[in-house]
Formats: sequence, C-alpha cells, structure tokens
Amino acid sequence: MANTGLNQGQLVTTSAHNTVDIKQLSTILHRRRFVILGVSCVAMSVASFLAVMAKPTYQSSMQILVSSNFYEEATPNNISKQANGEISKPNIPSVDYTAQQKIMLSSRLIQKAVDSLRKNYREITLEDIKGQKEKSEKSPLAITPIEEEQGIDQASNQVFEVTFTGNDPVKTQQILQALQQVYQDYNVEQKKERLNKGMTFVNARIPETRKEVIAAEKDLEEFRKKNNLIDPEAQSKILLESLANVQKQLQTNRAELQDVRARSNNLEQKIASASQTESVSSRLSQSSRYQTLLSEIQQTESALAKERLRYREDYPTVEKLKQQRQTQLALLQQEVERSLNDKTTKQGQTVVVDPQLVNELILTQTKSLGLVANEKSLAESEQRLRSELDKYPSLIAEYNRLLPKVETNRKTLDQLLQIQQSLGMKIAQGGFDWEVLEAPSLGTLTGDNRLLFLLGGTLAGPILGIAAALLGEMLSDAIYSARDLRRLTNVRVLGSVPKLAPRVAKKRLPSLPARRKQTSTSSIVDVSIKLPVHETLDMIYQNIQILRYPFPFKSLILTSALPREGKTTLTLGLGASAARMHGRILVIDANLRHPTLHQTLELSNDWGLSLLLLDETITHIQNYIQPIHPSIDVLTAGPMPEDTVKLLSSHRMKELIEIFEETYDLVLIDAPPILGTVDAIILASFCNGVVMVERMGQVTKHELTQATEILSKLNLIGIIANEVKYSPKMYTS
Repeated sequence: MANTGLNQGQLVTTSAHNTVDIKQLSTILHRRRFVILGVSCVAMSVASFLAVMAKPTYQSSMQILVSSNFYEEATPNNISKQANGEISKPNIPSVDYTAQQKIMLSSRLIQKAVDSLRKNYREITLEDIKGQKEKSEKSPLAITPIEEEQGIDQASNQVFEVTFTGNDPVKTQQILQALQQVYQDYNVEQKKERLNKGMTFVNARIPETRKEVIAAEKDLEEFRKKNNLIDPEAQSKILLESLANVQKQLQTNRAELQDVRARSNNLEQKIASASQTESVSSRLSQSSRYQTLLSEIQQTESALAKERLRYREDYPTVEKLKQQRQTQLALLQQEVERSLNDKTTKQGQTVVVDPQLVNELILTQTKSLGLVANEKSLAESEQRLRSELDKYPSLIAEYNRLLPKVETNRKTLDQLLQIQQSLGMKIAQGGFDWEVLEAPSLGTLTGDNRLLFLLGGTLAGPILGIAAALLGEMLSDAIYSARDLRRLTNVRVLGSVPKLAPRVAKKRLPSLPARRKQTSTSSIVDVSIKLPVHETLDMIYQNIQILRYPFPFKSLILTSALPREGKTTLTLGLGASAARMHGRILVIDANLRHPTLHQTLELSNDWGLSLLLLDETITHIQNYIQPIHPSIDVLTAGPMPEDTVKLLSSHRMKELIEIFEETYDLVLIDAPPILGTVDAIILASFCNGVVMVERMGQVTKHELTQATEILSKLNLIGIIANEVKYSPKMYTS
C-alpha cells in the first residue's frame, strides 16, 4: 500500500476538515442561501409590482364654520310661555356638533354630490367618496373638528375641516366643491324649514292670544261697571285720605265746639249780671220763631258741613248754603231784638242790655249749633267711609286677579306679533348655519408609496428569506454535516465527499496497469472516463484499508438508509481509487429491484447478477462480467427476477462472493437501501465490511438512527457523508 506509515485504526481526514469552524448560524444561512435568495426575489418582485401599481395620493381640504343660531331664531322648541304669560327667551343648550359631523357624512347628502359629479365622472359612486363599510381601509372623505382660537365662542361655534384623498388632484378639488354646494343648499333648506315651523306656531298662537285678551278685558270692564270703580287700589287710598281728613276735622270741630260753648256760657253770665233779670236765653227760649230760625240755621249748617266734605268753598251749592245761612242769621238777629223789647214792655220794666253782648251771644250760640251739626255730619261721614273701606279688600283682590291677566295677554300678543314680524324678515333674507371659511383647494401631494414599496421590499426580502431559512431549519429533520452523523450514530465517519460533477474530458486513468488482454481498448477508455475521481475518495479508501491493516478488506458493501443517496457514484469512485492503488476491482450492482449502475456506465443489462445466480456453473462466470477499465470489472444487476430475496439469500450468492474475493483484490457491492427491504441485510452478512453512504440534506435523523440500529449487529465499519456543502472558507484552507 502507498501509505504504509499509518497505524491500524487511524483515519485520514479530508482537506475539508482542516478549515476553521464556522458558527452554526452562518452555516445554516450559507446552506440555505438559495432559499434566502428565492424569498428575497419573491419579496422584491411583489414590492416592484406594488410600486408599479401604486399611485400617488393627493389631498384637498376646506373649512366650514358651524354656527349656533339659538340667540336669534325662534322655533316651536324654544318659544315657551312662562307662568306669568311672558314669552320666555330661549335657553341656549349645548350644541351637539357630533351630530352635525354625522349629517355632513350622511349618505343622503353625499349622494347629491355624486349626482352632480356624474356629468364629469360618469363612473363615480357613493362608495368612491364615502368608502366601503365592509373594508377596514380608511375612508377617503374625513371631517374633523379644529381646535378653536381664543376669543371665539366655543359653545355656539365649531370649525370643521373637510378633507378628501384621491389619486387625481383636480378630482379631489371638484368633489369638495360639489360637497360645498350640497352643504350650502342643505343649510338653506333646513333654516327655512326651521323658520317656517316657528312661523306656523306663532300664527296659530296669535288668534288664541287675542281671544284671551278680549275675554280678560271684558271681565275687567264688567267688574268696573258693577262696582263703579276704575282702580280699587287708588280709590281705597283716596278713601283712607278722606277718612283721615274727616277724623282730623272732627277733632278740630269738637275742640272748637267746646270753646264756643264756654264762651256762650260766659256771655250769658255777663248779660244776666248786667240786667239782674232772667237771662236772655230763657227769654229767647220762649220765642217760637227764634226756635224755628235756630233750627233752620242748624239744618243749614249741617247741610253746609256735608257739602264741604264733597265740594270746595267756591262750589255753587256751598256758596248758596253760605248765603242762606247769612240770611237766616240776620233774621235770627231781628227776632232776638224783637223778643227782648217785647218782654221788657210787658213787664213794665226798663232793662238795659248791652246790644253788643247780645249779638255776640247770638253768634256764639249760632256757631255752637253749626259746630254741633258739623260734628254730626263728620261722624256720619266717618262711619260711611269706614263702611266703604271694609268692602275694598275683596274688590282689590278681584281687581288684582283681572288686571294682570289682561296685561299678560296683551304683552304675550305684542311679543308674538314682534316674533311674527322678525321671522317674516328672516325668511325673506335667508341665511346660513354652515359658513365656508376656506374654499376647496387643489389637491396637494401627500404621499408616494412607490419608493416606500421598493424600500420595504429591499429590507423585507432578506429578512423574510432569513426567517424562512431559519424556519425551514427548525422544521427540517435532515442532517447536513458529518459532525451530526458522528454525534447521532456514534459511528466513525470515513470521510466527507462534495457533490461530484460529471466528467466531460476524455482521458485515460493515469498509471493503471493492464492485468489482462482486452478485446476492445477503445470501449474500455470510453467507459472509464465516467468513473468519478476525487482526492476525498482516495482518502476514504485509505481510511477503510487502515481499519484492518495489514489484512485489508476483500469485499465491501455500500448501502444507505434511503434510495438516491449516491451509493452507485461512490462505489465507482472507491473502485477508481483502489485501481489507482494497483488493485484489481470488481464492482457488483446488487440492487436487483432498481438497478442503476448499467445506466451510469451505459452498459448492457441483458445479462448480469440475476442470471449468474441462476447459472450454477463456474466456468461461465467471466461471460457475465464487463470490463470498463484495465483494473476494473463490472457485474451489472441483470434482468429483474421474480423473487429477489430468494436469489440474494441463496448459497450461490455466498459462493460467488467467495470466488470473487479470491479473484479480485477488492469486491465492491452496490446494495439496495437498508430501510424498506432486507436485500442489503442479506448481502451484508456475506461481506467483510459494510459502509453506509448518506447524502447530506436528504437523510433525516430518525431514518439514520433506524438504519444504523439495523446494521449495528453486522460489520458496519463507517459512514461516508456524501454531497457535503462547503463554505468558501473551507475551499481556501
């Protein structure tokens, strides 16, 4: 052998194992680089497609001021009558601007805008402006309140910004212009409707109020006629003043009467002492005419006192009574003089009486009579005034009930007439609750998603690729490295072979000795160029030989856990390496169920192992063997037999292997997979050693473990890691 310096059991490592270790993540990413690249390309393709399909967005906006008119408008809801009959001023409720916002977004108003836009955009629909409810995407039309500036009455004013987003700047502006016109028309209609409702209420209320005014005035007029009063409160005040005046006059009259009576008594005493006869009073009392005149004077005084309570001093009746009293006093004076003269003559005595005292006495008595009559009249007046005043509380109460009713109804009627006039002027003038502060502007560019899609695809592609690679690694149970083979099976790894490319150059194998004459040298050369040659195969062959040095293996079976793991290629490769070590090699295709060796070498499979097992002669063995190289012969599988197991387990199979071991330096058997059939197990029992071939990335941990357990009781010498993918660093080592 060429490498005689190696001890038995020592393995020769391949050049790939002399490289520096790479982190597991880097290994995974490198192994699945095509997955990462594919996912990245898909992501970039999707992003590019979206970028091509994406359109730039434009946004147009306008501002609308929503004003509350509760200060100036009268409607059936805010015209109310208080308990006193007055029309109360409407309360100013808090305005629900959320409802105003919903009205602006209502389908009824937006549909009117759509109808007006049909002349320019025939395909436009309500959903194009308002958006579709079943979709979660943002609506193109948005109405948002704007924070008010200081100084604006926030309770009665609110500014809304109306925006529309689309792909055409002119179309976005025209849509908002159509909405502006719809909002203004709706505003006028709603205001007229509110004012007309208010006018209807007022027009219905005015006739009723007029009837109430007429009825209240009629009740008040009947009360005044019945009681002969205009204003009981004013009349009662007059009576109270008259009563106080009468009481004051009565006190004055009584004091004056007391004084007059005292003077009259004093005058009578003076006259009596002067005449020393019976008093003048007793004389006068005997005169009937005197008494009559005195009574008339008293009546005149009484009548004069009554008239003075009713009229002034210059009133004709009072003047007449005063003149009558003067006349009566003159007659009384004459009667006094006559009575005194007659009395003196009858008695024959001459009585000297001071006429001045007599006149003064007469005046005093006359005045006393007048004061008595006046006192009586004043007392009667006081009694009458008190009696009348007792009636006035009930009259005042009734009057206070009737008069406010009249005034309230009149006031209500005046207010309704004023409201009627004001509403009529407002309907004629019109007005707006929604005022456009800023007209719709031409749509401005708000975003171009094309660059965003491209950037997102560039960033997301590798990320998704790496995620897919890691996910695939997590979900995959396949084995990718020789180290995992060793760790899972505890079986020596004979070597790692990269993926062998097919040979295309036509050249002879160097230094291959010719052991026998060949009938067709050109055919051998043509077939031999198909043999795989690689330095890792030479090292694997050396490792196998070292295991039993100095007694090499005479027969080896190459099998795998699964089909299509590269057994045939490696069998030929080991045969080529053994031939280069000056050995004579026989390669047998023992996969009778699915033979592939003849296809690889482009040989005939009309005869082969299956027919040789049936032929019990020994002299014709060489007729079944096909040389492909001066040092390599091939025994193909032959036609597929009916019972493969029976043929492979026969004594003839064991006998043939023993014959081949004596004839050749090394017999390599390309066997079927371990799992699924017993063919490989049968063949393994006839050979010196078993070598497993496992393709990295195909065999799983479970399958590998199951296969090694089956072969553990046989002569399993090691595993070859096939199609190992090396990183660039590993090739440069």
